[in-house]
Amino acid sequence: QVQLVESGGGLVQPGGSLRLSCAASGSINSVNIMGWYRQAPGRARELVATITTSDTTNYADSVRGRFTISRDNAENTVLLQMHSLKPEDTAVYYCNYRAYISGRAYWGQGTQVTISS
Repeated sequence: QVQLVESGGGLVQPGGSLRLSCAASGSINSVNIMGWYRQAPGRARELVATITTSDTTNYADSVRGRFTISRDNAENTVLLQMHSLKPEDTAVYYCNYRAYISGRAYWGQGTQVTISS
């Protein structure tokens, strides 16, 4: 089992910045992919960004250039730095962990991000 605890959500004005953090604990595989997904009301959950243990990153087109994902393998944490936030970034953001070989995945409880003036 892997437990994921997210923090850092909140309310910010358009154009502002936020940083989300996710800490993983439990049976962590040495090769894994961690990332962030989001779900807005009435919409399906969608990928935001992922990062492998070798720091290979992948971003959704809608956030590329505005968001940066990073990780600390020693601490089993993943960060999502978000800049130039837009109202359409409003969603519940979920941390995800996936073991690279088995594909077994776990989700955090989610953190609300609201972009509004």
